[in-house]
Order: sequence, then C-alpha cells, then structure tokens
Amino acid sequence: MVKIYTKSGDNGKTNLLFGGNTSKSDLRVETYGTVDEAVSFLGLAKSLIANNDIRKIIEDLQHSLFIIGAELATTPQNKKKLNDQVKTITTDMVNNLESLIDNINEKINLGDKFIMPGNSVGSAAIDVARTVVRRLERRIVELIGSDNSINSNIIPYVNRASDLLFILGRFEDNDKAIKEITDLRKS
Repeated sequence: MVKIYTKSGDNGKTNLLFGGNTSKSDLRVETYGTVDEAVSFLGLAKSLIANNDIRKIIEDLQHSLFIIGAELATTPQNKKKLNDQVKTITTDMVNNLESLIDNINEKINLGDKFIMPGNSVGSAAIDVARTVVRRLERRIVELIGSDNSINSNIIPYVNRASDLLFILGRFEDNDKAIKEITDLRKS
C-alpha cells in the first residue's frame, strides 16, 4: 500500500521535481499550486458538462496544465532533467489553442457587451476555472521575474487557455440555448 502521508513537509518545506526543496510559501510553490487548483476546477467543470466535445477539450487542457506544473516545480538547475523526461509546451500547442478558439467562436455570437457568468452550472464552473487560470498567468509572470529559464511558450499558452475557457463557457450556454445576461442593470 502506498502511504499518503510522509511527514516530510511538516517543517514547512516541500520537495521539488528532480531534486531540491523550498519553503511551502515560496512563489514557485504558490505558482504550481495554482496549476493544481486550475486542474481541479477544470475537473469540476468537466464533471458538470454533458457535451463530450467540451469535456475532451477540458481534459486536454488538464493534461497540458500538468506539463506546465512539472516545469514550474523544477528549479533552473534541474531543467535539463525535466526536458529529457517530460513533454514541454510548444508553439504548436499555442497555435492549436488559437485555432480551436477561432473554430468555436465561429459557432456562437458573443455580441459586444460584458457577459455575466452563471447562466448555467456548466458555464459557471468553466468561468471559475477560467479565473483561476488567469491568476495562474499572473503568478507565472511574477515567477519569471526570478526564474528566466521558464519556457517562453507557457505564458502564451496559459493566456490562450483562459481565452478558450471564456469561449467554452459561452458555447456551453449557447449549446443549452440559455440567454446570456449582458446588460448592466440599474437597481
């Protein structure tokens, strides 16, 4: 039986991928922890959506975020070990997200007004995941300030991922024929 707890983190430190350790309050840990949070919220969204195409897209995003998490959990000194063993985010992956966004965007009418999230359970869950991915992007930008070895494709990928989640939320509501709330109402 695999032991779930090791007690090795009881002193406030955590081990990094391919060696080394750092404080659990370190920005690197906060950043890859945000990846974990995004993956979990995407899992929640996936569980609430019936459309298999959207579910597959979300699952693919989860896999890509695992790749990003692995890179973020690796110190600059151990990047070679990472690059030898783990797939990395590529320009082609960014381009694929852009094509997917464009294809979905052609199927719906976004209009030109702000959209209030929460029109369906599925789209609301996607929108929560989107906001976590946006926060992840901000954390990565901050981490790059102290670690310039981070793959330059990660920020564009995460940026497009949040755009994709926005459009998926709208597609989910469109798929359910739910009218978006777009007007800012006076009270």
